Amino acid sequence: MTHDMPARHMTDQEARERVMKAAARAVPAFTTGDGEPTKRLQTLMDAHGEILAARGPGSPLKFSAFLDSLTGDLAGLLPAGVEPEELEGVHLIDPDGYPADELFDITYEQQMVLDAVRHKTRRDGSPPTIEELEGELDQVIVNEVLRQTGRQGDYVNGRRNLSMVPSGTEEEITELGLPARIFQFYQPIDHAALFEQWWFACPFCQWPMKVTVHGRPGERIGRVRCLYPAHAETLGAHYMFSIPEVGAPPVLLPMLDVPRLSAEAKVLAPEVRGEIPVAVPAVGHWALKRGPWRYTTVPGLTEIALFEVLRERDVHVDLWPDLDSYDIKAVPVSPSGEKVEFRIDIKDFTSGFLLAEKIRRDKGDQGGAKWIVVPDYRHTQLPLLRRVCDEYGLRVATATVMGKMICETAGVRWV
Repeated sequence: MTHDMPARHMTDQEARERVMKAAARAVPAFTTGDGEPTKRLQTLMDAHGEILAARGPGSPLKFSAFLDSLTGDLAGLLPAGVEPEELEGVHLIDPDGYPADELFDITYEQQMVLDAVRHKTRRDGSPPTIEELEGELDQVIVNEVLRQTGRQGDYVNGRRNLSMVPSGTEEEITELGLPARIFQFYQPIDHAALFEQWWFACPFCQWPMKVTVHGRPGERIGRVRCLYPAHAETLGAHYMFSIPEVGAPPVLLPMLDVPRLSAEAKVLAPEVRGEIPVAVPAVGHWALKRGPWRYTTVPGLTEIALFEVLRERDVHVDLWPDLDSYDIKAVPVSPSGEKVEFRIDIKDFTSGFLLAEKIRRDKGDQGGAKWIVVPDYRHTQLPLLRRVCDEYGLRVATATVMGKMICETAGVRWV
């Protein structure tokens, strides 16, 4: 007896996760000339094998078809009958044939998941020493360095400064008063953010935006966009410029019509710092490395915004309590006098799959949070996260919904 579609040995969720991880491994080997050709081919073959395992025997995929599929929507790599959910619309190779910006996030988040168990404190309960942190992810080292004094005020000031000033002159960065070891995570403006000697700060996060040039000689045009998709696509940090005379600074023009945010969503939207960004000479300017920017600065903006909004509404709120056991503790008092505690951890992962896996490996939230909150931009991750968090007694929400809920408890207006 034969079957049209033999049963696969893994769940749909496992298949989606396996496809995403395999594609993330394959893309660098497929798009760059780095490394020995035989090793690159072996990486591609291994990734193809992972895809075949995810698809099952009833859904074969030739190696050549696998390579073609890497340039398209990752949902195309899934077997028939598996809903793509978060994989729908995900491209890991950009239109110019280079690794997409999201690939950095996914690779970084995979390492965060692998390191989840190793990041626990030592047996005596004390934090790891700097020497023990060698080889860890940059943003893990940054946070541990900020904890070294054991003083809550020092930690909050340091985290806030890293969120608000991810780039600047050497003098501006020195004036932040950060621990000396933090300065190794500031570096000269990366070449990917330069047009000749010029760079542009994102008006929302102040980190150098990516610069690309397109077209044939004589018809070239420049593009500038923040590497954080919500800033580029939702808030409009995406620009173009005509190629100027040699040595002259480019002048940016908006690339997109910025979508209108609802009144409720605007409450936490990053504040525009300045008008359209102007070109800044790269000499003498520094910026955080990409890892600390993406996983300390960017989520920090949401954390600080929610903290400030709640404080303005007279809600008792703490930011990064107990040296960042979790992100926010809010204790609104209801009109009847009842105190209600909200312990919130804000998570900003590009991959909801990897965030869900990290929560599983952590067996919930290691710091004692009761709410996992994602930026409004990540609202499509909620169904997946809800399924995982239910196992550990955690609740999930977007940042705006969380803020509204706290304000409703306190009997005050969100908007």
